[in-house]
Amino acid sequence: QLQLVESGGGSVQPGGSLRLSCAASGFTLDYYGIGWFRQAPGKEREGVSFISRYGGSTNYADSVKGRFTISRDNAKNTVYLQMNSLKPEDTAIYYCAAVRGNGLGYRFREYEYDYWGQGTQVTVSS
Repeated sequence: QLQLVESGGGSVQPGGSLRLSCAASGFTLDYYGIGWFRQAPGKEREGVSFISRYGGSTNYADSVKGRFTISRDNAKNTVYLQMNSLKPEDTAIYYCAAVRGNGLGYRFREYEYDYWGQGTQVTVSS
């Protein structure tokens, strides 16, 4: 069974850090670009960050640039999202998704993505 599983979410105070992981089972991530998305209560899901198959290309939403860093370890079949200087507005459910195809996924078009995880909750509050 093909699955993406997110982990690493939790509760943190403003200014704190978390590292999310997106692990694949049943398939290898080598062939896929990976996007991170988030959905806050009452809001539409939005793209946060993207990394291409071998990490040569990344993209970030303006709201997280300079604070979040995406990376991948294909040997571990895992993609990471390091989140620093967290703000209350970063509170959301975070999802990772996999897209296969050159040039796809970079602009966070959800319909381009093939597989989605179930999400992990991130709460930033004092």
